[in-house]
Amino acid sequence: MSKKTDEATKILSALGRPAALRNERSALTLLALAYVGPKTPWADAQQPLLRIVDIMEFMRARYRKDYAPNTRETVRRQTIHQFEQARIVDRNPDDPTRPTNSGKTVYKLTDQALAVLQAFGSDVAFRAQVARFLEQFGALQAAYSSSRDTHRVPLRLPDGATIYLSPGKHNELQVAVIEEFGPRFAPGAEVLYVGDTADKHVLLQTERLAALKVVVTEHDKLPDIMLYQADKNWLYFVEAVTSHGPISPKRHAELTRMLAGSSAEFVFVTTFLIAAEFRKYAADIAWETEVWIADNPDHMIHFNGPKFVGPYRLR
Repeated sequence: MSKKTDEATKILSALGRPAALRNERSALTLLALAYVGPKTPWADAQQPLLRIVDIMEFMRARYRKDYAPNTRETVRRQTIHQFEQARIVDRNPDDPTRPTNSGKTVYKLTDQALAVLQAFGSDVAFRAQVARFLEQFGALQAAYSSSRDTHRVPLRLPDGATIYLSPGKHNELQVAVIEEFGPRFAPGAEVLYVGDTADKHVLLQTERLAALKVVVTEHDKLPDIMLYQADKNWLYFVEAVTSHGPISPKRHAELTRMLAGSSAEFVFVTTFLIAAEFRKYAADIAWETEVWIADNPDHMIHFNGPKFVGPYRLR
């Protein structure tokens, strides 16, 4: 590593980051967030608002580290996410309600982390700022969590429990599916799975799915929501469409392959917030599936088949 990346690693070590976060990628990410080039004094560290793509471009331009475009998610999940948890960065400080999966998502060094970086090189000042950062960490983490929670989307489950999803239209639609679609078209159904743009498995009933012979792994391309109506032995696979596509013939084939060993029968549902969104995707929706639109919750659109709402039979 270069002198500057070595110094960035020392800063991360002083802040108590584990060995897994004291690697070259993390060091370069910290340098990018501070806009510190190979010859930039730490005292001149800044706090620009940067997207992941901006961070990677800084690495390439200033440190000649050219990560492939498909590693963008690695930088986000294995470095930025941990920086966020550690209070080194804030996500979307300019707009906390911005959806997690927005292309405009930005990150910025916290004031406390910036003070640590700017003090590096002066032993006394650096130790003092590190001590202040570590002393404040607990209170800051609680305050940060509380601040972000005010923007999260509450989802009340049929059993009365409440979980919180990250902000954005996608999760608002997921809430509507469980709170409005479920009682109308899958009464009494259990919620076995809910994904989230920030946390893919925000709710995952692994044992219940295993009993239905639905094997879930990190590599499965799961639907957004799974509901199970025990009295009919119907398993609902629901896609909430706001930016990604509906249950198309290709998606339908993927899901049926994943479910080949299950004893349940399957209902495939594509959902939208408004009718205009449905019209954009109507030509892509597979036969033998259902469509539900949140702003007209009492009605369904049925794409062929022997009954209005009923399972797709694999056998």
